[in-house]
Amino acid sequence: MSQEWIERWQQGRIGWHESGGNAYLRRHWPKLESGSTVLVPLCGKSVDLIWLLSQGLDVTGIELSEIAVKAFFDANNLEFTTDPVGKLDCYAAISMPIRIYCGDYFDYEAKPADALFDRGALSAMSETLRPRYIEHTKSLLAPGSVRMIITLEYEQDEVAGPPFAVWPDELRGYWPDLQRIDSHDDLQNSPPKFRAAAIAEFREVVWVSG
Repeated sequence: MSQEWIERWQQGRIGWHESGGNAYLRRHWPKLESGSTVLVPLCGKSVDLIWLLSQGLDVTGIELSEIAVKAFFDANNLEFTTDPVGKLDCYAAISMPIRIYCGDYFDYEAKPADALFDRGALSAMSETLRPRYIEHTKSLLAPGSVRMIITLEYEQDEVAGPPFAVWPDELRGYWPDLQRIDSHDDLQNSPPKFRAAAIAEFREVVWVSG
């Protein structure tokens, strides 16, 4: 997965990027105390980081591709510093509390965050890798943390991921308190391989902590 992810950024094959940000985030994100910390795994160059910042939050993204990290700061005209932190490089905005750690997500260690926004990170993981991802993510979250996770549901035997389908029983097995609060069929905006396979549905689903 790691090499494929890097190659996609090198080749500009980033169809998952939402230039206008994620509508579900803006619709369902709860109000948190100013200064609360939020973790965004596999953040890419998402403008959702800026939106979370606008809510008074301290934002930390993790991203494997240096191209994506630099593109985020360039697109938002943010000056930044770069410093090594453990096995990762930390790109930190100078004028506001937003930073992106560049490197392997599983190498990231930090004080537990107050909230999680996962739009596509879990779905980017294969079935065998997802338990490790969840275990590591749990280690990065404070008790009682707010979690918003956006998953995909489709018949995976008809077309292979990534992105991968994550079904409710599996997700609730990781976090029993998650509640399914919204969804829609996003087949029209799905990667070409899903439309070419003529699958019946490609459902995007929103889960939040109870």
